[in-house]
Amino acid sequence: MAELVQHYLDRIRAEQIELRDGALASYIPELSTVDPESFGLSLSTSDGYVYESGDTAVEFTIQSISKPFTYALALELIGQDAVDAKIGVEPSGEAFNEISVDNVTKTPKNAMINAGAIAAVSLVPGAGADDRFDRILEFYSACAGRRLHVDMDVYGSEKATGNRNRAIAYMLASFGVLDDDPDEVLDVYFRQCSVRVTSTDLARMATTLARGGCNPMTGRRVSGAKVVRRTLSVMVTCGMYDATGDWVSAVGMPAKSGVGGGIVAVLPGQLGIGVYSPRLDARGNSVRGVEVCRNLSSQLGLHFLSVTRESSSTLRAVFEVSPGVRVYEVHGDLLFAGAEQVLRTAERDRDSYDVAVLDVTRVDDINDAARAMLTGMRANLAAAGKEAYLVDPDGRVVPADRRHEYDAIVFCTLEEAVEAARQWGAS
Repeated sequence: MAELVQHYLDRIRAEQIELRDGALASYIPELSTVDPESFGLSLSTSDGYVYESGDTAVEFTIQSISKPFTYALALELIGQDAVDAKIGVEPSGEAFNEISVDNVTKTPKNAMINAGAIAAVSLVPGAGADDRFDRILEFYSACAGRRLHVDMDVYGSEKATGNRNRAIAYMLASFGVLDDDPDEVLDVYFRQCSVRVTSTDLARMATTLARGGCNPMTGRRVSGAKVVRRTLSVMVTCGMYDATGDWVSAVGMPAKSGVGGGIVAVLPGQLGIGVYSPRLDARGNSVRGVEVCRNLSSQLGLHFLSVTRESSSTLRAVFEVSPGVRVYEVHGDLLFAGAEQVLRTAERDRDSYDVAVLDVTRVDDINDAARAMLTGMRANLAAAGKEAYLVDPDGRVVPADRRHEYDAIVFCTLEEAVEAARQWGAS
């Protein structure tokens, strides 16, 4: 039944295939050589299950998506007070590569712009540039669940054309923000921006943040929950540069973009999203990526202000009432993440029952995405020679005006559904 979720992702991605607005990043020459048609979308659930659509195996450079992860690493290694002394948490209202600092503190306004990201690199302890970068790369790899590598061609291109970042670094050194050699710090910064990832890597990195710093695929805790909370807070307010306000209003997930064409988005406690499409808008964000995330949020109900009760949306109980009949009781608010959990659990158990009974009596609210996924459950089971019944007395999944279409499989009480399931098994 995972194909029901897969269908959503494929359709949402397909809706943007013909969108060719924007242009490749050109100020880093190597980035202008990538295939502009590449387009990958990955979604990882909180338990590490990944859905992929399109060019999800294509590697590209992480660029500014590296910023929240290096910021998190600095927070983890030296503590919030030490980081706050060098980097603020306020939106800058300026371009990401602006040569500026806070007028009062003379420190970068946040870690999501270049000045703050360069400062964050300098705060990662290390015996030299190589040692510092090794710590950063190890952290990225732990979040992604696999060993990541540097694109040396992009690294060379960044280093050869990075005069604006050199100006920023020397400005920071003049204000006492950088304690180390600016050129050494910059070398690490150029390398971190040149790390190669896929959209699936980004989804897994996002899910590690969604899980409070624990990678669900490896089970390894790579960061503390307090660090993740601060990192996501800054991503919410600053992660999409001067388009952040529009992003939060329309999409509603902590996120970070990169001029390599990637976007990473986090729905805390639930899932992570990675998108890759290299054509950028005037603000440096992936054109297709932004639209895909808008549609994912609106169609699947992922805005973080609309899912405040999702933590209580789960399987209340799973039990067998007779041989071959298994009941799945759901409660709380049933939105995308909850429906996906129900479907995948039922699919995992499929060899253990003949009839699945889904009881939504205790569901408080449900959105259209979850409703469509659950009504599609029966067709998938039927293809495997199974049956599915629904206990829906209040019309949460099947509204009253459509009840006649489902008379044979929708019931008002669990007892009625179980009895019908037993008769189906006997036949």
